[in-house]
Amino acid sequence: MTSSHPSPRGAGRFAPSPSGPLHLGNLRTALLAWLFARSTGRRFLLRVEDLDADRSRFAGQQLDELQSLGLTWDGEPVYQSDRLPLYREALDVLREAGHVYECFCSRREIRQAASAPHSPVRRYPGTCRNLTDAEVRQRRRDRAPALRLRTDASTGTVHDLVAGVHRAALDDMVLQRRDGTPAYNLAVVVDDAACGIDQVVRADDLLDSAVSQAYLAGLLDLPVPEYAHVPLAVGRSGRRLAKRDGDVTLERLAARGRSAQWALDLIASSLSGAVAARPGRSPAQLLDSFDPALLPAGPWSVPTELP
Repeated sequence: MTSSHPSPRGAGRFAPSPSGPLHLGNLRTALLAWLFARSTGRRFLLRVEDLDADRSRFAGQQLDELQSLGLTWDGEPVYQSDRLPLYREALDVLREAGHVYECFCSRREIRQAASAPHSPVRRYPGTCRNLTDAEVRQRRRDRAPALRLRTDASTGTVHDLVAGVHRAALDDMVLQRRDGTPAYNLAVVVDDAACGIDQVVRADDLLDSAVSQAYLAGLLDLPVPEYAHVPLAVGRSGRRLAKRDGDVTLERLAARGRSAQWALDLIASSLSGAVAARPGRSPAQLLDSFDPALLPAGPWSVPTELP
């Protein structure tokens, strides 16, 4: 479904990974991204992050779920699996500038090195950062490499509309996985710039990622979007909401007799004074009263046990 009122001002977006049905936390973030974009005259785009082919069966269902809440988007959804040449081009730019090196470490080796006494603060301790050409050739015989970014700064900063100024450590992030698949951070930065996305609204567990992505955008001479990281939805354990937390997907709610409108009403009520939440209101009606300055500061504890 598309909106008939595109704006030249730029765009916001929602970018789900199609690994399963959207749960209430995902849908809340989608609604907020839509409200932020529409309230600032931006287009709203949809991107399906389907680079992991083994986890991409639910894209169509997710689009249906967003439409069932009354969310609209501009143009056709973008699928990352269709955009591999763009990621390779960006990787070539970084490689030619000397910002890429081959990494042969397994996840286990990285965990062990990072937990050793006197190890660097970074999540990746730089094991392969300064291998000689001969060492690289030798290791290629045993294992295909991932490609990592040679980061030249220890920390970075972004200004977030919700969190304010945020500083985080920078890491030698993976740019391409060992199987040749472009990594999340590279694909996100390339796609946001290529699609004219200048506003990124997502859950605040990704706030540190924004610092890394802004750094990478700078190396590629790409614009850094405006960020708004909204409070996370959590389940009964106090951890990030997951489908295992109970009746938190539209599919499961429907089986209990709860409509998509009921779910939208519940999500709207979680936004406190940021919207005038009354039963039966559509996203367009919520938009009329949306004030991001009044968003609740803490996480949303989702009621996972229905009466």
